[in-house]
Amino acid sequence: MENCAIVGINWGDEGKGRMVDLLTEEYDIVVRYQGGGNAGHTVVNQLGKFALHLLPSGIFHSGVVNVLGNGVALDCENLWKEIEEVISQGVAITPENLKISSRASLLLPWHREQDALEEARLANKKYGSTRQGIAPFYSDKYQKKTIQAGELLYPEVLKEHLKDLLEWKNLTLTGVYGAKAYTLEEVLEWIDLYGEKIKPFLCDTGDYLRKARKSGKRILFEAQLGALRDLDYGIYPYTTSSNSIAAYAPVGSGFSDAKVDRVVGVVKAYSSCVGEGPFTCEWFGEEGEQLRQAGGEYGAKTGRPRRVGPIDLVATRYGVQVQGATEIALTKLDVLSYMKEIPVCAHYQLGGEQTDEFPIPAVLAQAKPVTEVLPGWGCDISGVRRWEDLPQAARDYVEYVEKNIGCRISYVSVGPERESIIRR
Repeated sequence: MENCAIVGINWGDEGKGRMVDLLTEEYDIVVRYQGGGNAGHTVVNQLGKFALHLLPSGIFHSGVVNVLGNGVALDCENLWKEIEEVISQGVAITPENLKISSRASLLLPWHREQDALEEARLANKKYGSTRQGIAPFYSDKYQKKTIQAGELLYPEVLKEHLKDLLEWKNLTLTGVYGAKAYTLEEVLEWIDLYGEKIKPFLCDTGDYLRKARKSGKRILFEAQLGALRDLDYGIYPYTTSSNSIAAYAPVGSGFSDAKVDRVVGVVKAYSSCVGEGPFTCEWFGEEGEQLRQAGGEYGAKTGRPRRVGPIDLVATRYGVQVQGATEIALTKLDVLSYMKEIPVCAHYQLGGEQTDEFPIPAVLAQAKPVTEVLPGWGCDISGVRRWEDLPQAARDYVEYVEKNIGCRISYVSVGPERESIIRR
């Protein structure tokens, strides 16, 4: 029985949520192992359309256990609001199908405030944060200055720990940013309101996952964002503050000795990007707006328009490599149906030379796209469910991408619904 990770190959927003929702049918447990509420996974099923930010995308499947691992930025407030919203639409969420690591650290209200304050300070040099507190949270975690969720079970220990953290955090808020200090009463009130609600879901996820695996259960690891937003391998500093690569799944899940046998990398049939940083293949003006409208490219968390362009084969090949992808799901192929000809970013021009290597972040902004053009298919393919029923030009496009990124494309999506998928 294999373990599988579903990961983003590019800048995020590739369509991982719908692939987790689809492949959960083959697995018993779905684990979110990193990131927080700063990005969304959109899932469309028989219950409606959902934009999940913290809940694993397997939450809609009866009998599947969903886990938030220790690598997650645990925002109790936004998680509880999300739980209430999903429950209101007919989905059962109980400690039986949702388990939260007692070793996950809490993202506190001051993290969100500090995030906004720092973006304001950076002004035109900002990183494009969603202001959900992610960077300050992970910074504090690596400074060993966060509260672990398990401390909620020991109120007196928690209170003393909070006193120490408050003294330190208020020095930053008041001294660096000139903001108001937090009081212990304010933070305890927030914890009483939201922390108490998640206590029933807390457990040792490592112990749970090891026992589940030993009994033959199949585990699906779900990543947030994509390889190019990974803290170590992405377009630093325009990255997230955690590791979004599949190699981190065992660490962030709590099951550090897990083996990931299968890595499904998700790639959009074109490129999209939320946030700041170099984006070599970017389209502007009417060309970009037409693609943005066709693909509905607006952030699931923020609603802000995504930057768009043709598929970037250089960046995608790099993403396949760092993710260790064993197969690819190509999403949103149907969006390209309006194009008579389909451009692709096939190479980069850098330092006066053509290259197929993805450069280090320091010089990435200097790279220029080298474009190749493929024929379009000019018809609606959203109803196609078999590979052989796709127009020849559409199949040629998929095979061209497959050859150039060096990884088999096993799934092709032609719509947002769970059934709008072609298996090769």
